[in-house]
Amino acid sequence: MSFKFFFILIISMLFLTSCSVKKYKNLDYLAPQVKEAPAPTLNIFAKRKKANTLQPVLIFVYGGNWNSGKKETYNYVGRNFARHDVILVMPDYTKSPKANYEDMTKQIAQSIKWTKENIEAYGGDPNQIFITGHSAGAHLGALAVMNPSYQVDINTVKGILLNDAAGLDMYSYLLENQPTAQDDYIATWTEHPENWKAASPYYFIDKDTPKMKIYTGTKSYRSIINGNERFVKKLNEYQPDVSMEYLEKKHAAMVVQLFFPWNKRIDEMVQFMKK
Repeated sequence: MSFKFFFILIISMLFLTSCSVKKYKNLDYLAPQVKEAPAPTLNIFAKRKKANTLQPVLIFVYGGNWNSGKKETYNYVGRNFARHDVILVMPDYTKSPKANYEDMTKQIAQSIKWTKENIEAYGGDPNQIFITGHSAGAHLGALAVMNPSYQVDINTVKGILLNDAAGLDMYSYLLENQPTAQDDYIATWTEHPENWKAASPYYFIDKDTPKMKIYTGTKSYRSIINGNERFVKKLNEYQPDVSMEYLEKKHAAMVVQLFFPWNKRIDEMVQFMKK
């Protein structure tokens, strides 16, 4: 197969994906709670032709080291899940240094509450909400659900899917690697260890933790691999059947794979939701 033919094939498949899916853009889920102007918004991806029954819902939180990223980068992720009969919700959020981890998590928690209250109008089932994210986005999604201070009802989210999650135990990490101005880490995490523990999903694992599916790249950052392995070990006290699913990929490739409609990760994640 020539490169030219392969390129045309990819473009054609992406075009067909786009045509079958409707994108609802820049829906307000925060104002007037947030001072930022304009306030972050969210996008929803759904099949253009509505199904006869309500579809499961997946909230996707993108990463970017807590200080970068935008939802528009991940349009194909949204469209690919929508093609698999999933309503995908993709919130934007304020990044560091304008916001710290708590501000960001409050916004993600609000996007979950908004989804519960509004998603039926877009064809989604408010009783079948799941959340996923990559890297920092996986951290924020898990923390919003697992730390009760963010007031997400324990029955709202049915499952959490972590994709090479960063920051699962920031307390242990920052004790050994004190935060500095580099990467806006002081702005993100503060210099107070009690905040680092409150920022770590690891310390909120309990019997009410939603069912989890966890992917980790074998070529990812060592801190991420170690953090995920430690997280799974504790999670197994309550969910003994959950194991780490290793993929032979680097950190960025763990999310890039979701841009391609034929990637079997999407099939696996959808099957997890529909079980």
